[in-house]
Amino acid sequence: MAANFWCSSQWKLLDQEEVGHLSPADQEIGMTSEDAKIIKIHMTDYIKTLAQQVKVRQRVVATAIAYFRRVYTRKSFVEYDPCLVAPTCLYLASKAEESTVQAKLLIYYMKRTLPQEKCTYEVPDILHMEMKLLEALDFYLIIYHPYRSLLLLLQDAGITEMTKITWSLVNDLYRTDLILMYPPFMIALACIFVASAFQEKDTIAWFEELRVDMHVIKNITKEIFDFYENYSSLSSERLTAALRKLPQRT
Repeated sequence: MAANFWCSSQWKLLDQEEVGHLSPADQEIGMTSEDAKIIKIHMTDYIKTLAQQVKVRQRVVATAIAYFRRVYTRKSFVEYDPCLVAPTCLYLASKAEESTVQAKLLIYYMKRTLPQEKCTYEVPDILHMEMKLLEALDFYLIIYHPYRSLLLLLQDAGITEMTKITWSLVNDLYRTDLILMYPPFMIALACIFVASAFQEKDTIAWFEELRVDMHVIKNITKEIFDFYENYSSLSSERLTAALRKLPQRT
């Protein structure tokens, strides 16, 4: 196991072009990068819904979402059905985070959550997809998240009263690909930067003392604002239009 983020496989961060890459197979069915972004947001929410039902820790949810988003930088929606990949990522994350959820329990809630005609999967399907996901992830399962850095940084800045709002910001960013593009501590710093502006907290001197690259912080901030302005609340029309691009499976 890697001792920290920089010794792990996760430090090989992706750029905007890599996370936004659309496979030829997906392009052939008329899917756009915008469709893919909307589908990933929807399936991230689906992972969260399943996680609430099977009652797993927040860390398991975050790890599952990181798996899901990383898989689709390498695989297509045509090849890997997101309705199966999402719960399998949660199943795999629960084992990686030592909070194992039984596959049959996931299947039970999948059938309660999805329309019957869209959930024909059974336990063997999850177990088979688990093997495929392990290969897609190169068997690297350790994920470092911004939460620990966030708490330490808030304490250092003397603004622990902002824990709730910054924690919520970090949670929301798992609906984006930022978690694949930047180190966890930079995401935590960007959330503090944004929250400080909203709460009118003067953290300028503190950021200067850290000597972090504010250009990077501001780039993350722009992505945060873009998410809240354009993707935090998807209309049923946008969602339906994107989901219709997915292959019909029987």
